[in-house]
Amino acid sequence: MNNFRRLAAWLVLLVAATAMIAPSTVPAQESPARGKVEELIHTSGAEVGVAFQMLDGSQELFLNADQPFHAASTMKVPVMIELFAQVHDGKLSLADTLLIHNEFKSLADGSPYSLDVNDDSDAEVYKAIGSKWTLRDLCEAMITRSSNLATNLIIEKLGVDNVRARVQSLGADGMQVLRGVEDEKAFEKGMNNTTTARALVILLKAIAENRAGDPESCLQMREILERQTFNEAIPAGLPSGTVVAHKTGEITGAHHDAAIVYVPRPFVLVILVKGINDRDKSSAVMAEITRTVYSGSQQPAAAK
Repeated sequence: MNNFRRLAAWLVLLVAATAMIAPSTVPAQESPARGKVEELIHTSGAEVGVAFQMLDGSQELFLNADQPFHAASTMKVPVMIELFAQVHDGKLSLADTLLIHNEFKSLADGSPYSLDVNDDSDAEVYKAIGSKWTLRDLCEAMITRSSNLATNLIIEKLGVDNVRARVQSLGADGMQVLRGVEDEKAFEKGMNNTTTARALVILLKAIAENRAGDPESCLQMREILERQTFNEAIPAGLPSGTVVAHKTGEITGAHHDAAIVYVPRPFVLVILVKGINDRDKSSAVMAEITRTVYSGSQQPAAAK
């Protein structure tokens, strides 16, 4: 089944890539879903950023796409990209191991701080403190279960400056990765990781189109994203069984989802939400926006 999904994903991307071999002089059409999405955002009462692009370049939608939001766990996407880049460059191997520990230095003043397992979406890595995990397993935990502890361990190994440089090299300047997660002193001083919806679209398109690394690395990153365990937002607005490679992010009052969607006409969609404290409600808003964008995306653009 895994080989079948790999083949299916490659075929979808091949169709999209074939359409992009010769640069098109025709600008992308705006999604016909714009009006309905604007209505959904207004009704929600939240601040919402939306960025949507078809992989064949035919259609797009940007609403508040350059507004900065707290990145929450979406910042783990560029961390993964940098990890695979360093592996490709021979600096690391995914089989390399790290000692699991729970003490890090605050960006604010260099003082030590620890993560609270009760504030983390994944408790498994904490159970391994004192032992070693491979970078491959830590990356899996960071993305699929959104482990904060795994994230900080990987960032400590990679160097946050390298992550930031990788983001800039891909043209996603709206993603600002300053530090690891749960650094309360830095948070109190406003030293936070931020992102825009447009920046996340740029990063995910780079992964989808094999520009975020070599083709095999990008394939492995897509497969990890497909194993995401939190599927109440964008996937919930798509037909059952749709393959979605995505990363969620959530802190108090903010809930995000950023996805590559493998439908007959594949696309990248990012939805950032601020101002809804009920997770079920924010998930429902994102699912409905997804449903609306999807329904307007699968009919080929009318010839002019």
